Amino acid sequence: MCYRCSQSVADLISGMGANRRHHWPGELSIQDTGNYMTHYNKLAIDKPENLLFGTAPKPVSTRMGMKIGGGLVYPELNFTLPSIEIKKDNMAEIRGHYEQIISSALQRAVELESPGVVIEFETLPPMTEHPEWGLELAKILLEGMEKERSAHGLKSVLRMTPNDNREFVRPPQLRSGYHLDRMLQLFESSAAAGAELLSIESVGGKELHDQALVECDIAQVIFALCILGARDMEFLWSKLHEIALRHRVYCAGDTACGFGNTAMVLAEQKVIPRVFATVVRAVTTVRSLVAYECGAVGPGKDCGYENVILKAITGCPMAMEGKAAACAHLSPMGNLAAATCDTWSNESVQNIRLLSAMAPTVSMEQLIYDCRLMNQASSEGKDSALTLQRWMIDSDAALDPQAFILTPKSAIAQAKAIVEADSHYHAGKAVALEAVRLMKAEHKAGKLKIIPRELPWLDRIEEAVSDLPEDENEFISDMMEVVDASKYNPAEYGLKA
Repeated sequence: MCYRCSQSVADLISGMGANRRHHWPGELSIQDTGNYMTHYNKLAIDKPENLLFGTAPKPVSTRMGMKIGGGLVYPELNFTLPSIEIKKDNMAEIRGHYEQIISSALQRAVELESPGVVIEFETLPPMTEHPEWGLELAKILLEGMEKERSAHGLKSVLRMTPNDNREFVRPPQLRSGYHLDRMLQLFESSAAAGAELLSIESVGGKELHDQALVECDIAQVIFALCILGARDMEFLWSKLHEIALRHRVYCAGDTACGFGNTAMVLAEQKVIPRVFATVVRAVTTVRSLVAYECGAVGPGKDCGYENVILKAITGCPMAMEGKAAACAHLSPMGNLAAATCDTWSNESVQNIRLLSAMAPTVSMEQLIYDCRLMNQASSEGKDSALTLQRWMIDSDAALDPQAFILTPKSAIAQAKAIVEADSHYHAGKAVALEAVRLMKAEHKAGKLKIIPRELPWLDRIEEAVSDLPEDENEFISDMMEVVDASKYNPAEYGLKA
């Protein structure tokens, strides 16, 4: 589990007492990706059989020649340090970890003849607070990647994901200040150094969403994600898009890990109902979509399970994670998550010794074998790929609503509800109601297992969402009267107190 999500779950349970030019995707030129807001009012993929692993209407081409979403699924390796204090005195040891990780993992990729790999560098908080540390480590990874390209022709690309430290000020200071400046500095310097994919797990709205989860308050969830979160996403991703344009790299995508995955893990631990976590996942899509409205082109970041819905809306390639991410967190959708992926990730694994090799190298092998299977199916034609996809889906979808809601058919229904709405707020309401409708219908048909004690929650959620005001300003006014004003600063979201 990533730092952000693991901290969320621990805190909540504790709180309860428990530079070369390259082709742009979809044949876009650099001029076509200017700073503007895109409103998605129709689906890029409107048929379930076209929402398939390895293929996306708008593939992303990298400098080394990988075409993500262009027919192959690539492994995406994510890793982190073992337990160690990150400070200046330890940097030699920390550098050694990253040198060993990239050397060993890429050596295994060469041995297994992977057609390419994505390397994700999720920084830990001190590496963002001290951007020169984060940059130094990113350069180690880039040097290792270039070494294997030169020696063995291995294609690779680096996804840079600085940790969002803005919430370390309370209430969070989002639009200015020490943490924002250093985070943007790390994005700028790593893009200049050669990191082609820019991502983040941004935190806007999380200060209220955490409490909304433990209280199962869907109104506050929509307020946190579709009002606060969407506004922060627009602010932040407009800045990241400017950085990407300066360095001719890609804004890849955000993820609602600290929102949707926190809900998923709490549901797995029986702290909140699975059906509530399912609706939260659907609503997170509205927030994560804002990155693409601001110019992101994918591949969407791995720990956003909402990526399947985003792929239907945007046509951009998406990373996904599932069974190979069990080293980081447990989930109810280990096979199904691969059904629509364009890169397949392990989430994050500590650099510790296992019986066979260091854990990141082991994860690299597991990911490559999973990708081999998907790519073999695709090489035998679409019918073979769809057969493998059906097995992935059918093995998980009926057993948990959180899995069912991410099947291609369900994803397209939710995507349609979102694009037909005229605002983020209305999209949040619409997709929440659509998620409930889908669960009810599938359960009634005997095709979806829902724990009996959770069934009343479907009516409860539906009633709560239906009772929300139609007028967005009225909703904002109502919510600002009931949320804990000490936890957030409305001005950080462009709202008047």
